[in-house]
Amino acid sequence: MDGSALVSVDQIEGIIFFIRGQKVILSPHLAELYEIEPRVLVQAVKRNIERFPKDFMFQLTDDEFQNLKSQIVISSWGGSRRANPYAFTEQGVAMLSSVLRSKRAVQANIQIMRTFVQLRQMLAVHKDLEGKLTALEKKYDAQFKVVFDAIRALMTPLEKPRRKIGFEVKEGRAGYARRKRS
Repeated sequence: MDGSALVSVDQIEGIIFFIRGQKVILSPHLAELYEIEPRVLVQAVKRNIERFPKDFMFQLTDDEFQNLKSQIVISSWGGSRRANPYAFTEQGVAMLSSVLRSKRAVQANIQIMRTFVQLRQMLAVHKDLEGKLTALEKKYDAQFKVVFDAIRALMTPLEKPRRKIGFEVKEGRAGYARRKRS
């Protein structure tokens, strides 16, 4: 099984959230990637809880969960929940591969690790560019301010255009109009 055919990096990036100052993936999303039920994932973790210290995994508070639901506009997370989902850091996801031993889980973890590495590399490149740009800006006078502003604008990530919801009615003349009789 090829890891790239499993799930794309873009799809994984879409389920990585920044909570409590850490990049995490929630248990329902991981269960979906591993093609298991969320309760099965949580049971496996609880059976091996010594492998998951607080910096590997934590459970969302009610406020965090409500805030997250409102941010990503999801009305239902698979029906009623007794408990809030768990959030797994990069190390927690790596540890999951030792707890869940299926081929699917291993392949999904490989792809998730690649995504985390790619995100880290992108952040490092942007920090390097930002530092170099600031140094150049200090070195040269105001005549280059326009150039620096344009470079900064190019460095900011583009927002993906939102897909329109609903339908568009194109009004024209009615198809049942009368013809002139000769």
